[in-house]
This record gives sequence, C-alpha cells and structure tokens, in this order.
Amino acid sequence: MTISIVVPALDEADEIGATLASARDPSVREVIVVDGGSRDGTPERAAAAGARVVHAARGRASQMNAGAALARGDVLLFLHADTRLPPGFGPAVRAALADGAVGGRFDVVLRGAHPLLAVVARLMSLRSRLTGISTGDQAIFVRRDVFERLGGFAPLPLMEDVELCRRLMRAGRTAALRLRVETSGRRWEEHGVVRTIVLMWTLRLAYACGVPAERLARAYRTRRAR
Repeated sequence: MTISIVVPALDEADEIGATLASARDPSVREVIVVDGGSRDGTPERAAAAGARVVHAARGRASQMNAGAALARGDVLLFLHADTRLPPGFGPAVRAALADGAVGGRFDVVLRGAHPLLAVVARLMSLRSRLTGISTGDQAIFVRRDVFERLGGFAPLPLMEDVELCRRLMRAGRTAALRLRVETSGRRWEEHGVVRTIVLMWTLRLAYACGVPAERLARAYRTRRAR
C-alpha cells in the first residue's frame, strides 16, 4: 500500500521546504505539489526539494483534484503547504486502512507563540474525533479507489474538506489518528485567536444549516480583510 501526497500551494515559499521534508517516508510513492499561481518561487523550491510540480486553477479543491488525478499511489494524503507530518505517519496511515478504514485524519498541534493556540488545537482534534468532520489542516487521507468513487472534492471555494468528510463517513469507517500534524497558527495570530475561532465556528454552523459555500467564502474574505 503506497501513499501519494498531494500538496496544494499558493505563495508558500517560506513553508514548502519544511513541509516536503516532513513528507519523507518509505511508504510514500510520490509527492505532488499543485501550484495555484505562486509568485514567490514556491514551485521552484518544491521542485528543488524533489517534489513533482504541476499547475492548476487557483482553489484548494481544484488543485487537490488535479493532483489526485495524476497520483499513482493506493492512498491519497492531502497535505496543506504549511502543515508538517509527524514521524511514523506512513505506517500509521497504512495500519488504519489495513484495519478497514476508508480514510482518516491526524490530531493537530498549532505552531506559534500565542498561548491559546494549544487550546485551539486540542479543541480541533476533539471536535473532529466526536463528529467525524475534519479540516484540511489535519492532513486528510483516503483510499484512492474510494476517493475516485466519491468523485473527489466538490468544486467549492470553501468547506471542500468538510463536504468530503461527510461523504467519507457514508462510505465507511474513518480513522482518527493520535499522531499529531503540526500546522501554522499564523491565521489565528494575524487575525486574533478568539475572533478567528468565532468566525470559523460561525461559518461551519452556517454551512451545516445549508448556507451555500460560495456565500460563506465571500463572508470569509470580507471578515479577514477587516
């Protein structure tokens, strides 16, 4: 069981090297970085680190679908460009899938100086463990045949990860791995930890109540610009 890692990227030159370094494991068949139009040298740094670099229309859903279409591994692991995998991730993913799971995610720790980030990370991990819904920051993985059968990520500008998780749960059991990925806490630090928590929970609640993802994406961009 081999793993293809798909990394959607946009202007992540400062992060991409450490992310790709963390993705090294004997079970990894390939790492595909899908660039959405970076202007800071992200594609060049990714290529220098040994990744296959391709280009797609900007947007995580379209970028991840483009990478998945090229992948040759038995398992797809979708890794944000500012998220680092823990040692031993490969055997943990393979063991979970060999035990019957169709996909899964990792617990998370947030990288940053703000003392509340540790609390936010614990709540993120607990929430996804209780609900089965994960975010892209948690490095979602899925059997490639299941991903293809589900039709990949829906073409949404926001909540594409939540929507996929909902369909994954209907397809079978998902795994909540205790190993922790480390993702950047910059959006919380830049926009305020409490403010960002309130915004994200509001958006998820609105999505659960049926508000279209396109409308939520516009609200997200407006709030972040303030």
